[in-house]
Amino acid sequence: MAGTNSERELLAEGPAIILVEPQLGENIGMVARAMANFGLSELRLVNPRDGWPSEKARSAASKADHVIDATRVFETLEEAIADLNFVYATTARERYGFKPVRSPVVAAETLRQKFVVGERTGILFGRERFGLSNEEVALADEIVTFPVNPAFASLNIAQAVLLMSYEWMKSGMDDLTVTAFQPVEQRPATKEEVQGLFEHIEEALDARGYFRPPAKKPKMVDNLRAVLSRRAFTAQEISVFRGVISSLDRFPRLNPRGSAGPVNQAGEDGGDDA
Repeated sequence: MAGTNSERELLAEGPAIILVEPQLGENIGMVARAMANFGLSELRLVNPRDGWPSEKARSAASKADHVIDATRVFETLEEAIADLNFVYATTARERYGFKPVRSPVVAAETLRQKFVVGERTGILFGRERFGLSNEEVALADEIVTFPVNPAFASLNIAQAVLLMSYEWMKSGMDDLTVTAFQPVEQRPATKEEVQGLFEHIEEALDARGYFRPPAKKPKMVDNLRAVLSRRAFTAQEISVFRGVISSLDRFPRLNPRGSAGPVNQAGEDGGDDA
């Protein structure tokens, strides 16, 4: 989606997103963008391959500058999580250990509960090529894994961050059915307005020879009205339809002799006299 509205509140809270040895600046930038989309702002990098800062990351972040500008870099994962109280490790691989494995929904709810009581939390994401090592997963409190196609379980790092960021935002919503905006409120059309639409369409079509042969006109009119009355129009929709029909007057109507051609005020052919 294009652009942001500077008048809207900028959400910037929640768990830290920790990328372990990310390789491409473009991927880091897309992670920052995903975070900003769903209200996360704290990005930590562990030993990024191409160093930091990165103009490629800033460009790919698509104006998520508040995330890029606040990004912190650490030499080791232990340093990156030292001030946190609770950490999730993301992985799509089966690990035979003793750590609880949670779904993204449960993980986000847990993170939200800890955030509310003031605990500092984080989510670990591994390298683009092979994710987190067993030793790195061991530093986390719990594991979060995504319900993906077992035969194609690898996620792009930005996609993985996007999924968790989305679940984080959902966990703070009172009503998951609420949308950011509603359609414009419209007044239902009256039967008089609908009848006026029928008559307008019928007159415009009749003037252009639509109802042929004449004996079939009543049935054709019935069919046309049946189609147009299958749903409840709003007054605004009626106005749109009538505007379209009125635009037909830019095209010639049938003259009294049955052929297409301009008609003057007297109803006669508009051409020169023979």
